[in-house]
Amino acid sequence: MRENWRSKLSVLAGASALALSAVTATPALADDAPETPVEIQLPAGVKIVEGLATEPGTEIPFPADEDETTGPVGAMAAKAAPPSNTCLGATAAYGSSGCFQHNGDIIWAGDTKKDGMSAAVGVYTDYGRAEEVCVNKLGVNTWATCNKDYRENGNVRLRILRYDGDTGKFYQPETWSGWIPVDGKF
Repeated sequence: MRENWRSKLSVLAGASALALSAVTATPALADDAPETPVEIQLPAGVKIVEGLATEPGTEIPFPADEDETTGPVGAMAAKAAPPSNTCLGATAAYGSSGCFQHNGDIIWAGDTKKDGMSAAVGVYTDYGRAEEVCVNKLGVNTWATCNKDYRENGNVRLRILRYDGDTGKFYQPETWSGWIPVDGKF
């Protein structure tokens, strides 16, 4: 009888913890404007890499959300977006989009909101390489790329967030991709 009571109590505690985590850890959607930015502390020594502008006529990796001030981001290029297997792990949070292009190990960072901040895409590996963040300082409705060289038998994970270049700080909302194979083969 006593073990049955403990079982019920542990199930109730687990369900309560799950419900609380779902309420407090739900990531913000790409269109949800934050009431006030919440600073995120990244590990010390994180390398910040400024993304480069794409060549004129370069196709963006995927169509981004509409911006309320200027309409669709990359409306003309969105029709000619590369196949879905070209850019993997497409992830978005308020004001930022990102993905990983496995052929070339290129990180894409798209700024989708005019809010004075930049899009930032943190990149983590499953083999211990130091975290780096690709920042798009080109302004709203732009895409920047950071060309990297990752171990082909490894995986990367993307962390999409906002960056304030004036203060050097990162802000929520943020979201994470799943693990993406560097060679593009799931």
